[in-house]
Amino acid sequence: MSENSPVVGILALQGDVREHQLALAGCGMCSTLVRRREELAEVDALILPGGESTTMARLLVTFDLMEPLRARLIEGMPAYGSCAGLILLSREILDGRPDQRQLPVLDVVVRRNAFGRQVASFEADLNFVGVSGGPVRAVFIRAPWVEQAGSGVEVLARVPEVPAAGSAAGRIVAIRQGPVLATSFHPELTGDRRVHQLFCEMVQESRGVQVSARTCR
Repeated sequence: MSENSPVVGILALQGDVREHQLALAGCGMCSTLVRRREELAEVDALILPGGESTTMARLLVTFDLMEPLRARLIEGMPAYGSCAGLILLSREILDGRPDQRQLPVLDVVVRRNAFGRQVASFEADLNFVGVSGGPVRAVFIRAPWVEQAGSGVEVLARVPEVPAAGSAAGRIVAIRQGPVLATSFHPELTGDRRVHQLFCEMVQESRGVQVSARTCR
C-alpha cells in the first residue's frame, strides 16, 4: 500500500459490513475486508461493526484472529467499534455471557443490550464532540451503553436528557481513548458520514498523513 494511502480494514465475520464500506468510500478512504490473519496484517486500521458480540468473539477465535487483533490494538492500531464493536473493545461487560471474550483496549464498563430488545430500538439527536455541522442522528439497535469510563477516556456523546429517553437519558454512547473510537449506535445506517470522517482523520493522523479538507455528510 502507498505510504500516503492508509487502508482501513472492516472485520467481515458478521454484521453490517457493506454499510461501513459505503461510509468509508463516501469519505474517500480505501477499505478492504478482513477475515484472515494475513489480511489483518495488511491494514492500517480496523472497523469492528455491529452484530452480535458473543458470536463475533467466537468467530474471532475460530478464524485465529483474536490474538493477532489484540496484539495490533496494543501496538496502537486505530480502530472504530460500533455497537457490538464497542462491547468487544471494552475491558468489562455487564450482562454478558460468562465465557464471553473481548479485546480490552478501552478502559470502560459497558452494559450489553442496555437499550433493551430489538423492538425497543431508539433514535436520538446527539451533540457529538469533534463533529461539526450540528447534532448527529443516532440509531440504537439492541445497543450497549457505557456505565463507567476511566480517566483516560474522552466522552464524545451522551443521550440527551429528554423524557423520551427514559432510563437512557445522560448515558455515555460515544467515546475515544487514544487511537480507538467507539459508539453505541450505528452511524453507517443513517447516511451521515461525519463519525466515519472523524475516524478517517484519526487514521490519517496516526500515519502522519495530512488530513484531507474534504468533509462527509
